[in-house]
Amino acid sequence: MSVNADQVRHVARLARLALGDDEIDRMVPELNNILGWVEQLGEVDTDGVEPLTAVIDNQLRLRDDVVNDGNVRDDILKNAPDAQHGFFAVPKVIE
Repeated sequence: MSVNADQVRHVARLARLALGDDEIDRMVPELNNILGWVEQLGEVDTDGVEPLTAVIDNQLRLRDDVVNDGNVRDDILKNAPDAQHGFFAVPKVIE
């Protein structure tokens, strides 16, 4: 698989990148090299290899999923410029 200048322009437009003609000409071989490396990875024999999520076999320490309010409302509201009735008070924006 290879990329041409028109495809680079199309991808640049989708990514909202403003690339000049000289930049596009430089990107074509770079993207082709990247695609070549990806094709090389496809040639690697991975039969019998277990998929990994990480190199080190670590188990996550999970906690019980318990719903609570955190019991920190008063601490959080101390940082608010204006608090009323246990909530952040904000200026009215709709008349």
